[in-house]
Amino acid sequence: MLYIGVDLGTSAVKLLLMDEEGDIKNIVSKEYPLFFPHPGWSEQHPEDWFEKSIEGIKELTEGFDRSEVAGISFGGQMHGLVALDERDNVIRPAILWNDGRTGEETDYLNEVIGKDKLSEYTANIAFAGFTAPKILWMKKHEPENFKKIAKIMLPKDYLAYKLSGTFCTDVSDASGMLLMDVKNRRWSDEMLDVCGISSKQLPKLYESYEPVGTLRQEVAEELGLSAEVKVIAGAGDNAAAAVGTGTVGDGMCNISLGTSGTIFISSRKFGVDEHNALHSFAHADGSYHLMGCMLSAASCNKWWAENILKTKDYAAEQEGIRALGENNVFYLPYLMGERSPHNNPKARAMFIGMSMDTTREDMTQAVLEGVAFGLRDSLEVARSLGVNIERTKICGGGAKSPLWKKIIANVMNMKVDVIESEEGPALGGAMLAAVGCGEYPDVETIARKIVKVVDTVEPEPALVEKYEEKYSRFKKIYPTVKCLYQ
Repeated sequence: MLYIGVDLGTSAVKLLLMDEEGDIKNIVSKEYPLFFPHPGWSEQHPEDWFEKSIEGIKELTEGFDRSEVAGISFGGQMHGLVALDERDNVIRPAILWNDGRTGEETDYLNEVIGKDKLSEYTANIAFAGFTAPKILWMKKHEPENFKKIAKIMLPKDYLAYKLSGTFCTDVSDASGMLLMDVKNRRWSDEMLDVCGISSKQLPKLYESYEPVGTLRQEVAEELGLSAEVKVIAGAGDNAAAAVGTGTVGDGMCNISLGTSGTIFISSRKFGVDEHNALHSFAHADGSYHLMGCMLSAASCNKWWAENILKTKDYAAEQEGIRALGENNVFYLPYLMGERSPHNNPKARAMFIGMSMDTTREDMTQAVLEGVAFGLRDSLEVARSLGVNIERTKICGGGAKSPLWKKIIANVMNMKVDVIESEEGPALGGAMLAAVGCGEYPDVETIARKIVKVVDTVEPEPALVEKYEEKYSRFKKIYPTVKCLYQ
């Protein structure tokens, strides 16, 4: 049988076709526009997502036996607010995860409702990108639109609704709305009251691998697929990517060096750190995970290379870097503010420690190291909870750099496993579809079958010791300069 994974990203939808053995048969991407109507705002039209997904599925399955397609599932950009009226019309463009308009609402939630209460209700505190602050913003600034809301959903769930007619979401994606009681996997009545919405406006919660329905007849006919094709709930992009890298079960770790950066730790036990520095979310495998998210990771290197050095030859810029652990230049990777562990949207990037003999290579090295140190900040929070991680998978565009992987391994003092096929949330979505269709009994089983490690970067004791000293200096910089960001 064949399974489709849909990765609904910020710039494009990526669609992947996989067979029951995990062999990838085809991949298609379709781009759509991103709108910035005001500084700091970020929006998209949900109708564009659906249109491009339909185009993509047709192209993806062309030349294959479409009767073999058994299921479709998703990984999707998290936190976005999609609001539909009683006739299922989109009320306004979706407000995305990287939209920064909700500063006042985020402060209200954290300071007036209170972080302790938020953590009690949802296991998390408010971040500017989360969905609940967006609902409060809409309530205050667009009251007429707010009154029209019949359905509130997340981006990938709009696709599931259009495909199946089922108003649904999954627990991993819903964890990032600040509306869900994560520990008990249900909507938080207290947060619904805070936001002025009712449970009728929210979708039914599913586990990521559960079927939510089948293709609507008219959609099936347009795609040339059977109306018996199952639509599986899917997951938020980070949880779906974790499935695709085999980061499921207890005590597994994945580091993503994408536009943003994440350290993702799966756990069978629910846990929350004292300061809510890490996100505590439900996982797509039926358990939980901790996640540290930095807003700028590989994008720091892209900014440095393309905007400042005016080059796209990343490998050439890294060729001359030799003296790892000996760089006196430090870089704070906060180009767009920071989420974990500082939760400061006003934080900004900076270089510090330059001297007359500082070289171009030193600056490039500092960027790579600064991102690694930023991820180490989140790892230290997990370690404070007693989580002992000895190795991690790695994925994302930045993971193509052998040098960056070596830096990560030694800054973290962890073995870094490189996997054979790194297709992120799209592969995770296809794997969830296979589980939902009964091809595999659970997510851990399919991950063991499909995900293969092809290389491991080992930390070097002497270099680990050098980076330990460098990190002890790095972690003092932000507390020293944060007063400058007010």
